[in-house]
Amino acid sequence: MPAEPALQLTDVSVEFPRRDSAVLRGVTLRLDPGEHLIVFGASGSGKSTLLQAITGVVPHTVLSTLTGSVSVNGTSTIDASVVELSRHIGVLSQDPSSGVCLPDVEQELALPLENRAVPPEQISARIDHALAAVGAAGLRQRQTDRLSGGEGQRVALAASLIAEPALLLLDEPTSMLDPAGLTAVRQAIDAATAAFGPSVVLVEHRLDDYAGPAGIAGLPERAVVLGDDGRVLADGDTAAVLAGSAGQLNARGCWLPLETELLAVTGRPGGLATPEVRAALRALALPREGDDLQAPRGLGMPNDDGASPAPRIGDTVLTARNVCVSRGAELKKRRRPRRTAETAPAILKHVNFELRRGEITALLGANGTGKTSLLLTLAGLLPPAEGSVAGARPGMVFQNPEHQFVAHSVVDEVRHGLPGDAGRLVKTVLDQHRLIHLADQSPFRLSGGEKRRLSVAAMLAHDRPSLLADEPTFGLDRRDTIATAAAFRQAAAAGRAIFFSSHDLRTVATLADRAVVVAEHTVIADGAIFDVLRDPDVLMRAGLRLPPLLDWLLAEFDSAPDIRRVLNGLDAAVSGATTAPQLSGSRV
Repeated sequence: MPAEPALQLTDVSVEFPRRDSAVLRGVTLRLDPGEHLIVFGASGSGKSTLLQAITGVVPHTVLSTLTGSVSVNGTSTIDASVVELSRHIGVLSQDPSSGVCLPDVEQELALPLENRAVPPEQISARIDHALAAVGAAGLRQRQTDRLSGGEGQRVALAASLIAEPALLLLDEPTSMLDPAGLTAVRQAIDAATAAFGPSVVLVEHRLDDYAGPAGIAGLPERAVVLGDDGRVLADGDTAAVLAGSAGQLNARGCWLPLETELLAVTGRPGGLATPEVRAALRALALPREGDDLQAPRGLGMPNDDGASPAPRIGDTVLTARNVCVSRGAELKKRRRPRRTAETAPAILKHVNFELRRGEITALLGANGTGKTSLLLTLAGLLPPAEGSVAGARPGMVFQNPEHQFVAHSVVDEVRHGLPGDAGRLVKTVLDQHRLIHLADQSPFRLSGGEKRRLSVAAMLAHDRPSLLADEPTFGLDRRDTIATAAAFRQAAAAGRAIFFSSHDLRTVATLADRAVVVAEHTVIADGAIFDVLRDPDVLMRAGLRLPPLLDWLLAEFDSAPDIRRVLNGLDAAVSGATTAPQLSGSRV
């Protein structure tokens, strides 16, 4: 008799109120015990909804209509509550803090066992086993709010597997991690799934990083592709699905392994190891009439005729002078003077730099080095422990989009704080960020990628001299990452200073003029983007790792415009991508 499937979806469709069409349409899928699956699809194709339908969040928690049937380990999601389904499902999301309930690691892992009435004398040993399986044996006595990003994800993985679920859902588990944390989490996932044996459904954007040196062979062996209309376009062996659908997936804006992307663009298999592929990339670097090179602005890069363009960098709009960043600074200032306040250790010390009009600056560094805290300090949301920040208050795009939402609809979120006659501007912003069809939706009911697009769009609608953005492209598909980069270029061309953090060095190289690198509790580098990325000492000290394409480009080309032409040429193969700024509007 065949084994009970770990997951069975039969003709599943999902509709949400006030949406014109279903998000998922007629999805049929069977996952056998121990089988691993990766789901591909552009933003809005229904990947998040698929995971919500599997967990029972759709339709039990989120207002929605589900037709067809979903069962997990033989249990129907319609007939069982989310709590009952949690006995069969483990979930590892992109943000481990969103699922943390208790203050220390030991209690966090004991909770799911206690909820299942596991005998107390067995709990300690099972905690040790789960932590050992994910390479986190030394974290048992740690506080959950003191864990780094990679540590937090490993603990969250242990917590999701400790009850030995039949099915593990991985929802972009590496999107917020630096290279070291990503490698650790990937190794932990491999070890834990080998130890516990669940079936796995993976949604992931950072495919090359996740797969590691094995390339496509390092991904789950089976792949499903969701189209923009929520239908299954392909289902089969991962290598075969990627090879057969490379052009279509790339055009739709899906993140792909580099080998698959290069196959889609050049028509040649084999990736960077193939001479024909390298020749095609060199051809993309050749100047073409009408090119906007997107070289780092204000750096005196020559035009095709050898003349230097007029500098585009303007005056200073925000200045950090000897700033020390500490999460304890706000609490310390609020305490009564007669109390003796504990001195919180500084996350960053002696930070000095300026943000200038028209310049796009990337903030780089490993998890836990203080990038978010620095952005909050510059935004005036966290007082500096020492030093000063001078300049007009900037706009701020938060790492968690929901932390900045204030309205009940997408259109009102963009309109909030704008003058009454800003209707045309609001429509333009909604259209530019592919939100016009979601105008009447609640910001909190959007998918992860849609929330991110809204958070960026709402802040860009305001006329601020500078914009700070904390990981503005995480959770976005390729098409929306390109669109966000284009929107930042347009804002910079209109005279704004843009300062953003990111772990995505390819996007950084495509977009930024300059990089500020934090490590060792201070700024260790501040300079032209390609100068910084070519410095092996800076990369090592900051824990940065160049992706293979960028590593090859930096070795192959001396000229920044050549590198930008190749990156822009690859982006241009994505349907609807805009890689150059639309120089409309007046300067701020």
